[in-house]
Amino acid sequence: MKTALITGANKGIGFETARQLLKNGYFVFIGSRNIENGESAVRQLEKEGLGNTKAVLLDVTDIDSVKNARAEIGMQTDILDVLINNAGINGGMPQAALEAPVESFDKVMDTNLYGVIRVTQAFMDLLRKSAAPRIVNVSSSGCSLTLHSDPSWMYYSHKAAVYTASKAAMNMYTINLAYELKDTAFRVNAVCPGFVATDFNNHRGTGTAEQGGARIARYALIGEEGPTGKFISEEYNPENGETPW
Repeated sequence: MKTALITGANKGIGFETARQLLKNGYFVFIGSRNIENGESAVRQLEKEGLGNTKAVLLDVTDIDSVKNARAEIGMQTDILDVLINNAGINGGMPQAALEAPVESFDKVMDTNLYGVIRVTQAFMDLLRKSAAPRIVNVSSSGCSLTLHSDPSWMYYSHKAAVYTASKAAMNMYTINLAYELKDTAFRVNAVCPGFVATDFNNHRGTGTAEQGGARIARYALIGEEGPTGKFISEEYNPENGETPW
């Protein structure tokens, strides 16, 4: 049975992604910074007959928590086939470039960029043992430098200096990671779930968490001919998902 770890998977898009992978026969580790919330998510999935799952305490901003999660998962499996870096924060609003304090940038970067780096590096040894390892970094078309520079883009006026900077930086990390793994079986992509209604955006999204989870899961399940080193938003580009950085 293939295995997957999803950070921030106790609710929202992460939870829906877990549901999708479970339906595809994976064993899924539900990463949650609050273990009670993680265990509650596991119970909900078990009620649906999706029992191959376990909650793991994982705070991506705490290196000790990341190391402990790696040790716990390592006691249950020698191989990790999929890593989905889903945990993220938006930093609150408004986020004016001239007014947002450096502390706000630091806090959001700690989760959205440094958290991805901490987790990816900690679990790389288990991922390398998979015959077809996949890494999906959950991103947003709203952090595209190209789109945010285009006055004709529908969301051009929706600026959020802190959040978009953190995800754009994460996208650059994704490019570098994919490059370093280009001659291997890894497939590494930044994937946008779309503007979906979750707690993350106070349920202002126009799509559903189920739709977002399905989009993320699709790139965790791609075959050897699937893309790598790409920025994917099926909402922006329904044809093949590829989105300008």
